[in-house]
Amino acid sequence: MSDDESCDLLGFDNVLLPVGDLGEAVGFYERAGFTVAFRFDEGGIALLKVGGETPGILLRQEEALGRRPPPWPSPRVWLEVSDARAAAGRLTAAGIAPLDAPFSVATGWTVEVADPWGNVLGFTDYSKRPELGRR
Repeated sequence: MSDDESCDLLGFDNVLLPVGDLGEAVGFYERAGFTVAFRFDEGGIALLKVGGETPGILLRQEEALGRRPPPWPSPRVWLEVSDARAAAGRLTAAGIAPLDAPFSVATGWTVEVADPWGNVLGFTDYSKRPELGRR
């Protein structure tokens, strides 16, 4: 592809996560603090809001997936929060066990969780570098 044919990357549309059961997945992500933007059970999809942005996390039911982690390492999707250590406490209180204790990163703190199908989401803050954060 030549420079004049290059693709203009304008931003994210949605991040798609495969799940084995849409209802169970929606329940899990609502406990994790997400709001459902829309749900289309007949199509096997639900869109979760991420902040005030239009793109979000799109859950897509994959019948063959079942209720198990995928047999490959999962990509990680990290989302910005104001306080990752407080998020870890809220997740634990909602019955969602973090994969590890909140850990330090260059910009602040991060905590990761996995859904029942092995999709990993991180909640990260910019407490060490607030000038890089959204607030």
